[in-house]
Amino acid sequence: MSVPHGKWHIDTEAVHAGEAERYAGAGITPIFQSATYVFDGDTSRGYDEVKYARCNNTPNHDVLAAKMAALEHTKAAVVTASGMAAISSTLLTMLKSGDHMLVQQSLYGGSEVFFTNDLPDWGITFTRVDADKPDTWAAAVKSNSKVFYIETISNPLLEIPDIPAVAAFCQQKGLTSVIDNTFASPAVFRPADLGIDVVCESATKYLNGHSDISAGVVAGSADFIKRLVSRLNHLGGTLDPHACFLLQRGLKTLPLRVRQQSSNALALAHFLEKQPQVSRVLYPGLPDHPHFPRVQKLFGGQAGGVVTFELTGGAPAAEMMFQALNIPLVAPSLGAVQSLITRPATTTHVGMSQEERQRCGISDGLVRVACGIEATPDLIEDFELALASIGGKANALSLGSSNGPALGEVLQNVNGIDEAAQAVEESGLGKAQSDGLSGSPDINVSQLKQNKNILQQI
Repeated sequence: MSVPHGKWHIDTEAVHAGEAERYAGAGITPIFQSATYVFDGDTSRGYDEVKYARCNNTPNHDVLAAKMAALEHTKAAVVTASGMAAISSTLLTMLKSGDHMLVQQSLYGGSEVFFTNDLPDWGITFTRVDADKPDTWAAAVKSNSKVFYIETISNPLLEIPDIPAVAAFCQQKGLTSVIDNTFASPAVFRPADLGIDVVCESATKYLNGHSDISAGVVAGSADFIKRLVSRLNHLGGTLDPHACFLLQRGLKTLPLRVRQQSSNALALAHFLEKQPQVSRVLYPGLPDHPHFPRVQKLFGGQAGGVVTFELTGGAPAAEMMFQALNIPLVAPSLGAVQSLITRPATTTHVGMSQEERQRCGISDGLVRVACGIEATPDLIEDFELALASIGGKANALSLGSSNGPALGEVLQNVNGIDEAAQAVEESGLGKAQSDGLSGSPDINVSQLKQNKNILQQI
């Protein structure tokens, strides 16, 4: 079903686009669970046109490609076996040995590791740039620069680059703009409308939305997608027909799910920023976020379903909160119908060294919540109860000092607490009081000793 861009609302496109042909009269595209197809005798076509599952040309692949092109407002699209297959095949189609690209600072951990560890093996180099400072980009461009790579909403710090400026800059400098739109999805933002050349997404996330497949999408011009499919056919990152069927089904409810997820995330962010156990909240839908104006201008007010925050007690407090929560599943990924929560340092960005994570601003205690479609009051109440349950324990994790380092950064085991308390007493800094820390910057030895039992439960 070919629909002119903009004729239908995205809710209608998600259901109907790409599905004009009714196979055997079926209302839903069947699963073509076949790797091979009868050869029709036409020898004029090239290898990529041979009907074969690995060549991304089964009916299931064709329907998905048409639907995704409609949703992304591009001329063509192709599905892949994962989000990283989409990113890697895109860049390996565009770049060759000796080429260079510009890369936004602080990206998804898988992309960071691919750029840092794998691309150099192909002789491809890159320079990191601040995607929020267009006046600094020209200095990073070299004679062999070919690509400018960014994320719509960065993972996990939720920064939004100056996307219109990136598109204009690439057109001026002759670069190809590539964006990872995973954290937004076309339900929130369609980068091609602003002149971005190629859109990549992990379809594992919002597009499918049910945590039951791994898939990716690349959308762009017909010429580029044709070249990419040829490369992808040899790299082998093809989505199987059954996964295609599940992704097509998931796409039909994409806009509905994302609206609820974004609503949940905004409500959770407002709740978290009022909690004493929370030291900072990162969500571009909050008015005090530096990129809030871009959410209003580019995203129509929706900022996506992910909220990032830190607790005053650092990583140990985060782990305690995870144990107390009932609704979110402690797991990586995002965009699912169920809420997911994780510490990026232990999952999505664990492939990076601690020094690399610190360079990107990702602390060990950073928490990322990917809101699902649960009822907002239930989700808020779950976090309220979990934070309340660690309220007293969280004080122990600051080593008895409101301005001191987190205990996990100072003591390797609870046996050190007695020694620490003794040292504090001998230093004359101790302040024994019965009411806990009470916001005092002085070190509370009494509280420190009392919290030893609490810390042994962590």
